[in-house]
Amino acid sequence: MNDCVFCRIAAGDAPAVKVYEDDALCAFLDIRPIVRGHTLVIPKRHAAALADLDAELGAHVFRAGHRLALAIQRSSLAADGANLVLNDGTAAFQTVPHVHLHVIPRRHRDTLRVALGFLLRRPHDPIATAAAIRGGIAALDNEDNPGAGPHEGADE
Repeated sequence: MNDCVFCRIAAGDAPAVKVYEDDALCAFLDIRPIVRGHTLVIPKRHAAALADLDAELGAHVFRAGHRLALAIQRSSLAADGANLVLNDGTAAFQTVPHVHLHVIPRRHRDTLRVALGFLLRRPHDPIATAAAIRGGIAALDNEDNPGAGPHEGADE
């Protein structure tokens, strides 16, 4: 799918600030984030909509989103929670025809900031933000396996 920007990002042929990658998916910062740390998780294999997505791969996308939400909470971004959002189809406001899960960090009493973020959608120091999220992934890895090295793909 050479015409799909997310396929090009997954293949390394289009720029993105990646925070995680494995054989089946990659996660990168949204170029028009609602808030700092807004991350997208995509399957590397093209699927325009949920109907095109294998259920196990879809579950893997959501497991990665779950882990990234926890990592963002443990990172220096210090989110209090997260919204995990998947827009399926244009009727649901999907703008890129490739399945993607939004991981949107949230803080207590941030409703106005999030509303403003929907309007402005501007990057927030993507290099430092990605480093913070990778730090949160490393913290999770240490919690899961004390004494073990970093999780494969955490430095991608």
